[in-house]
Amino acid sequence: MRICAVIIAGGRSSRMGREKALAMVHGRTIVERVIDTLSAQVDTVAINANGDVARFAMTALPVFGDLRIDIGTPLAGLQAALIHAVQNGFDAVLTTPSDAPFLPRDLVARLAAAGQSGAIAASGGREHYLTGLWSSKLLADLETALLQERTPRMQDWARHCHAAVVEWPITSHDPFFNVNTPGELAEAERIAAGLAL
Repeated sequence: MRICAVIIAGGRSSRMGREKALAMVHGRTIVERVIDTLSAQVDTVAINANGDVARFAMTALPVFGDLRIDIGTPLAGLQAALIHAVQNGFDAVLTTPSDAPFLPRDLVARLAAAGQSGAIAASGGREHYLTGLWSSKLLADLETALLQERTPRMQDWARHCHAAVVEWPITSHDPFFNVNTPGELAEAERIAAGLAL
C-alpha cells in the first residue's frame, strides 16, 4: 500500500501568536520533528497550509492549500490531502497536525493494522480526529458530505466512515501532545529535554 503523509497546518495559531509549526522545541522546529517522524513511515510527505506557503520553504516539501476556504474546518485540509493522494496515485493518506512534536514512530503501522478505510489515533481516552489514516477511496464520500447545508465536524466524519479508534498509552508523555500556547511550548521543551529528543 502506497501512503503519503500530509501535515495539516491550516490553523490560525491565534493562541500562540505566531506559526506554531515553526516554533522551536529543543533546537528544532515542531514541523521538522513531525517530518522526521513521518518520513520513515510513509512514501512521501507534503504540507497542507493556507496563506503564504513560502514560510515552509525550508522543508523543501510540496505545500498546497485548502480548496474549500469557506468552511473553516480541518475537513477542508483532509479533502485537500485526499485530492493530493488521488492525483499522485496513493492508496491512503496519513493526516497529522503540524503542532504535535512527539508523534509515535509506529503511527502508520498501528493505524493500518486496524484494517478499516479510516482509522484515528487516541490517547488517555481522548480521540485525535486529525491524526488519522484515510483510504483514498473516501474522497468522493467526503466531498458529498461537504456539500451538506451544515458542514460536518471532523468527529462527525470519523463516525460517518466508521473510523477505527486506535489507542496509544501515555507513559512519560502523551505522544499526541500538541502545542497551542506559549505554556504548552515550554512544556514541550521540558519533555524533549527530558527524553533527549
